[in-house]
Amino acid sequence: MTALSVIVPVYNEAESLRQLYTEIQAVAVQVGFTFELIFVDDGSRDNSWGMIQQLALADPAVRGIRFRRNFGKAAALTAGFQAARFPLLMMMDADLQDDPAEIPEFLARLNSGFDVVNGWKQRRLDPWHKVYPSKVFNAMVSRLTGLSLHDHNCGIKLVRREVTSEIRLYGELHRFIPVLAHARGFRVSELPVHHRVRQHGVSKYGFRRFARGFLDLLTVSFLMSYRQRPQHMLGGLGLLFFGCGVVGLGYLAVIWVLMNVFGVWTATPIGSRPLLAYSLAATLLGGQALSLGLLAELIVHYTSRAGDAFSIAECTSAES
Repeated sequence: MTALSVIVPVYNEAESLRQLYTEIQAVAVQVGFTFELIFVDDGSRDNSWGMIQQLALADPAVRGIRFRRNFGKAAALTAGFQAARFPLLMMMDADLQDDPAEIPEFLARLNSGFDVVNGWKQRRLDPWHKVYPSKVFNAMVSRLTGLSLHDHNCGIKLVRREVTSEIRLYGELHRFIPVLAHARGFRVSELPVHHRVRQHGVSKYGFRRFARGFLDLLTVSFLMSYRQRPQHMLGGLGLLFFGCGVVGLGYLAVIWVLMNVFGVWTATPIGSRPLLAYSLAATLLGGQALSLGLLAELIVHYTSRAGDAFSIAECTSAES
């Protein structure tokens, strides 16, 4: 029988949790799979933790983790990954916009030879000022990473445990789970899903997330290409600038010799030429980039994985 861990980050969504649990339970009974539902309370200020405790007392399949404060979705998912007991892990948002009725289709797609199945909200029920920037962002991610998906940041995903054991989430890299998995050689697919109208609460995302998303995209692109060899990028830039600087200074040195030693050249004094400043700056910048590349290589060589980026205050009785 299929065993599934459903991981749900929660932030001020007490009104949604019982209905989400009921829908997941109904699908599990109908299809016939074993599940555990792990709610990760990411520092909620409402009664979310109280509701999680009630559900956990009523059904041992429900488990809860509460953070001391808000650490972000990436940390919440990481805590859920570490607590999960089953080989298949499904991520869902707690706002009821993800439909648990999609779970059987996700399982079927995963079993057809994939390691990651990412949702695709074909018809998004969000305002236009979120829909169109999201399309641009998804196109940019697909172009820069080589993984073509319509909705990289869709909240509903199904992955095998091997995927979560090999990728590390921090900051806001949760939106790039398929990309990070693809970079490790895992097979990624996407599945159109039903995007439901928000019933409770408000959206956690605003315009600032797009700027953050672009910066995160640069981080992911760097990690995909140069994580284990940062000198290849920094050193390449360093050699380019250092080479340009050396060529410029060499040219000026030849002119100086022709003017002051052989007296066969009459030209503008070297000290008043902009090329001198540019060549010196390029040489210094190239040397700094090469030095940073060497330091980055030392860090990669000697440091291990960083510690967890969250602090758990308490767990439900099943966790203790």
